[in-house]
Amino acid sequence: MTLAERRPHIPSMTWDLGKAMQKKEEFESARLMDFEFRLRVRATRLLARACGLDEIAWVREVAARDTAGVVDMMANATARDRDDLLSEYQRCSAVARQQIIEERGDPTPHRLG
Repeated sequence: MTLAERRPHIPSMTWDLGKAMQKKEEFESARLMDFEFRLRVRATRLLARACGLDEIAWVREVAARDTAGVVDMMANATARDRDDLLSEYQRCSAVARQQIIEERGDPTPHRLG
């Protein structure tokens, strides 16, 4: 009689730590990327609102450009100084981060334990 025949329950009880860590990494990465995207969208919306621009039109630019690209375009559209807009974007980003944390929770990765 083989070990598998004597203890058929053992294979179903094994736990693969490597697979668990990979699954956690994928989950946490997706969650953090979602948070960062929401943060960029919300900050861009708040900045557009502060500049008196169409929020929806500017939020669309987030998918096509990085933050610097959006700020550059907004500086051209408003004739405002790029550095001033970047400072305003950072302020909007802090406000957006706080709002999203209040709505969805802290994005800090969860520890296994």
